[in-house]
Amino acid sequence: MNHIELFAGCGGLSLGLEAAGFELLMANELSPMAAESFSYNLLHEDLALMAEEDTKPKNVLWIKSSYSDLKRRLRENPFQFPAYDDEGVSDWPQSPSDLKGKLVVGSILELNRLLEADESLLASVRSGFNSHGGLDLVSGGPPCQSFSMAGLRERHSEKNTLPWEFAKFVKLTKPKVALLENVTGILRAFSDDDGKKFHAWYEVAKAFALIGYVPLCLHINAKFAGVPQNRPRFIMIALREDYFRNYQLELLASKKAESHLFDQSLEFFNLVQQHGESLEFGHLDYFDVQKEEHRALFQSSFLAPLVSSPVVSVGSALDDLKRASTEQSKFIKDLNKLFSKITPKVKGVHNHELRKHDAVVQRRFRIYQVLQLSSSKLATKEVVSILKGESLTLSESAWSVLKEYEFLLENEQLRFINTKRELEQYLLRHPTKKQTQKALNPNAPAPAALSIPDDACHYDERELRVLTVREMARIQSFPDSFVFRSKVTTGGQMRKFEVPQYTQVGNAVPPLLGFALGKVLKSIFKLY
Repeated sequence: MNHIELFAGCGGLSLGLEAAGFELLMANELSPMAAESFSYNLLHEDLALMAEEDTKPKNVLWIKSSYSDLKRRLRENPFQFPAYDDEGVSDWPQSPSDLKGKLVVGSILELNRLLEADESLLASVRSGFNSHGGLDLVSGGPPCQSFSMAGLRERHSEKNTLPWEFAKFVKLTKPKVALLENVTGILRAFSDDDGKKFHAWYEVAKAFALIGYVPLCLHINAKFAGVPQNRPRFIMIALREDYFRNYQLELLASKKAESHLFDQSLEFFNLVQQHGESLEFGHLDYFDVQKEEHRALFQSSFLAPLVSSPVVSVGSALDDLKRASTEQSKFIKDLNKLFSKITPKVKGVHNHELRKHDAVVQRRFRIYQVLQLSSSKLATKEVVSILKGESLTLSESAWSVLKEYEFLLENEQLRFINTKRELEQYLLRHPTKKQTQKALNPNAPAPAALSIPDDACHYDERELRVLTVREMARIQSFPDSFVFRSKVTTGGQMRKFEVPQYTQVGNAVPPLLGFALGKVLKSIFKLY
């Protein structure tokens, strides 16, 4: 089985698919910083070293750059890349076959323009670079910040167009199957200025039906695939109509649960052929892993890998990385073993530089740990209100909970606070404007909102700090042999275009989820 990866990022989905048995034919990524990590881990080229030695990579090419030297390319603003037909420097090969196995750095819009302009290139990609059976899969997770519940939720944002560019690439290249991953916020409707609802996931499904693909839409959670994070996701698996028709005959003959999964998808597909883009919302539903009746279909069908793993706690993922380290958990040993034949052979633990915090911040982190330990919504609400400067006092109920825990005092000792008034004064000395920061719970998966260092602090009282890149990567199910490259973090105006290590982790498809999706797709291909 083979695939082309769009919006490849640092390589989480590609890593998972490769472990499931897929060969990467080509990848595309906009960010040079994310591309550096992808190249190092999946193509085994060290772009930073090559930049210092002023040599050119063999497996990574730019559609068009403003620079000829690799060093400046790795820090180039990708939103200022020249168009493929403008002046600039291009690595584009003369023979389309030379793209096989390559990571193409540049915009999906420019890649689509190239495919439209060059018939020989399009034919080569469509054939899977002359693979037996042609192109099997186009996969990817188009970034859609405006779909995220943490975003601005803008209906007409330019950032919302990328799923349609994904569909355009699929229309041009005609793989047997397309796999699209996205934030769960895509399932929440937008409202126009006139109050009309816009259901983004439905419109994306309609776009794929219009180009001849039967879409199966899913609402899943990566924690059921063994990822130690509560990470709900939207997944669309779309089968090319002719491929689906053969697949459907197999399903009907076997009378398996899969035939029920696709019943509504086929009805929706036929309606789209009749009514086109004018088809109103309401003719397709998504299967939700959180619904009991849908969960049974997941468990009894080819979707079973998405729900068959035990839930993994944060402690199982991170305990051995603490300064007072413990033995690696079975989860970590199995994780590292699964991907060991794909990623580089590295020694030691990389990307685990501890962040330094001043005394006030460390004491505030201990406050968050106490709130997590107490599990009291009332105490949490009142304490956060004081920290944000909205209140000055605690209720007796909140005090009765909080007095049972030790706080970090100015003398750097953990001690109980004797009176409610003392605790109120202590809290007032540690103000913050941060809205979402909290301590992790070692006995449960990490929360969904965990993409930047400021989202959470460590759960151990001796580790009063934010998580390292490696700890974030562990939570995302990256093996320790996967080394994140480029800058660790960024700030200011550079946030608009730089994708440093923390962001690479936060944006990635968890490799274990990619592995589970790969097994799902493998079942489809085997059945056909």
